[in-house]
Amino acid sequence: MSNEQLSKKLDNLAWLLDNSIKIPGTSWKIGLDGILGLIPGVGDLAAGGLSTYILYQAVKLKVPKAVLARMALNILLESVIGVIPILGDLFDFIFKANQRNVNLMRKYVLNPRDTTRQSTLTLIALLVFFIVVLGFMVWGMFALVAAIINAF
Repeated sequence: MSNEQLSKKLDNLAWLLDNSIKIPGTSWKIGLDGILGLIPGVGDLAAGGLSTYILYQAVKLKVPKAVLARMALNILLESVIGVIPILGDLFDFIFKANQRNVNLMRKYVLNPRDTTRQSTLTLIALLVFFIVVLGFMVWGMFALVAAIINAF
């Protein structure tokens, strides 16, 4: 399969999963990913499985690890938040991880150096964010314990 054929195939899959159903009376589009997410328990798992096909194709194209990690993070984010009732379903409809990942692959093919650098910086920023959040959580636990001890 040529790169052009693969690109078209992945575009079609992303469209099916993220934008294939137009909501009447609006300009909003949703896809099979969001619809599957409405099925409790297995819906988000099935949608995540379909999303990983795009990631699998990126691995086969030898996309750098930083870009793959960013793509995996998109899938993980949509899958984890998608589990939250109602809010998660809305997030599925809005976030469109599959389209993001196909666009990320396309950007990589057109400009590998900048896309890899941008993905690396994004991952570093997220890591720093999570470390800061974790630090605040630990600080909050100690502050809570101290407040409880001081109350007695």
